[in-house]
Amino acid sequence: MAIVIVTGVSGAGKSRAVNALEDIGFYCVDNMPPALIPKFAELCLQTNGKIQNMAIVTDVRGGTLFNSLFSDLEELRKQGGDYKILFLDADDAVLMRRFKETRRLHPLSKPGSTIQEALSAEREILRPARERADYIIDTSNLSPAQLKQRLTVLFLGDKKTGLVVNCMSFGFKYGPATEGDLVFDVRCFPNPFYVDTLKNLTGLDAAVKDFVFSSDATCQFLVKLFDMIDFLLPHYIEEGKSQLVVAIGCTGGKHRSVAIAEALYRHLLEKGVRAAVNHRDIQKN
Repeated sequence: MAIVIVTGVSGAGKSRAVNALEDIGFYCVDNMPPALIPKFAELCLQTNGKIQNMAIVTDVRGGTLFNSLFSDLEELRKQGGDYKILFLDADDAVLMRRFKETRRLHPLSKPGSTIQEALSAEREILRPARERADYIIDTSNLSPAQLKQRLTVLFLGDKKTGLVVNCMSFGFKYGPATEGDLVFDVRCFPNPFYVDTLKNLTGLDAAVKDFVFSSDATCQFLVKLFDMIDFLLPHYIEEGKSQLVVAIGCTGGKHRSVAIAEALYRHLLEKGVRAAVNHRDIQKN
């Protein structure tokens, strides 16, 4: 049985994640106190295979009950429950906007306190869970469809391959790629933005890709990038890493970084690596 413990900051999209996991066959339970997780898993194991994959959301809504998370997960492991922790995160500015749009109270809100104060308190409580998470997904710039694609690749792939590589493009003008394990700056290569016929296209268009890879320097970088990633992957797998985020950044996240992230994604698929690709800022102006 695959057991996914879903946690993270309020407003980061845990409900959307659970909906996506349900769509790919997981039995999902929201807002479960950690102490009940081993008991619930034991019950599911007694269904004779009727429940093969389960996802359990647990977070600060449980109050002080959440404090026992890791002792309860240790009990789960003693029972033979093999679990992974999925942590959902987002930028504070995005979270505050989401709370204002939905007009929902933060679970740690107190009379007279601000959303920012509640978020700061929550992050401190969740810090050990984030540090020990197997997968961290920043949903700040992910659409529901992109989140579902990420989760599908993570949890429907061949588990024997272990590591999942997410190739992400982004624009430095919109902020750093905070979830990137490896970050590459490609702003030094020729920019299609300054070509009138290419400015309003993206790195997904053939004309932009042709322009980007017409540069000898860009092509040499791509060869070196492939070589570095191919060298590193076996070492990450040996270390037991579950997810590797390779972030490629250009100025606006629309042309060069997109084309290069797509090329890396195709290279990894050809190598038989479980991989996904997403373009954080491709829709921005």
